[in-house]
Amino acid sequence: MAEESVLVEASSFMDPFKGLLLTYFMPESCYDEFFLNFNFLDVPCLKIILSKGLGIGIILGSVMVKLPQIFKLMGAKSAEGLSFHTVLLELLAITGTMAYSIANKFPFSAWGEALFLMLQTVAIGFLIQHYGGRTSRGLLFLVVYFGLLVLVLSPVTPMSVVTSLQALPSGIVGRLIQAASNFRNGHTGQLSAVSVFLQLAGSLARIFTSLQETGDTLMALTYVISSACNGIIALQVLYYWNSSPERKKKSE
Repeated sequence: MAEESVLVEASSFMDPFKGLLLTYFMPESCYDEFFLNFNFLDVPCLKIILSKGLGIGIILGSVMVKLPQIFKLMGAKSAEGLSFHTVLLELLAITGTMAYSIANKFPFSAWGEALFLMLQTVAIGFLIQHYGGRTSRGLLFLVVYFGLLVLVLSPVTPMSVVTSLQALPSGIVGRLIQAASNFRNGHTGQLSAVSVFLQLAGSLARIFTSLQETGDTLMALTYVISSACNGIIALQVLYYWNSSPERKKKSE
């Protein structure tokens, strides 16, 4: 009877939080391992919790990862230094990740940031057009993109097409175009350093969470290469830290 009462007491210790923990952080086997057996050093379960925690952190961070870039564009009323082609290629990569993850029924914690990055990237694409004096073209861009997004996420689109979207190196090409533009201009223009470093941190963390939560090597490889490209741009931000379009014009 004494053993039974201890077991009941142990099992009820985290009961108020059990639903939350099982939904977002761990499977029931890990819940039992931690809160019934009190084995807090179980490596497989620690990996799961770390992956889930990182995934949720990345999603929460993605809500604001590109807001500094958006605010910088709006404050300067200029999109100098930003490439619209880069935005299009990045959107293609983000859309591919979203569609591929949804089609494979991956947990939201493994890809959720793509949703928020997509919305912010679309906003940046529109602002580039708007501050370039092409507002009508920017509005057309919004209509066309969201129309294509609905099509890609619908059951009409074959899985082979969705997989191809994920495999396309569009995001990588986009980042390399941005890096080449920075090098050619001799500055990073209105590129936000905060957004660049947040993206680098997010893509690095996603390598681990992709392997842990999905076991999908295609997604993991995508984030490995993406991290390398984001790293190049982050280094350029540091290298051109004291450079600006105004200083570049004065020196010329």
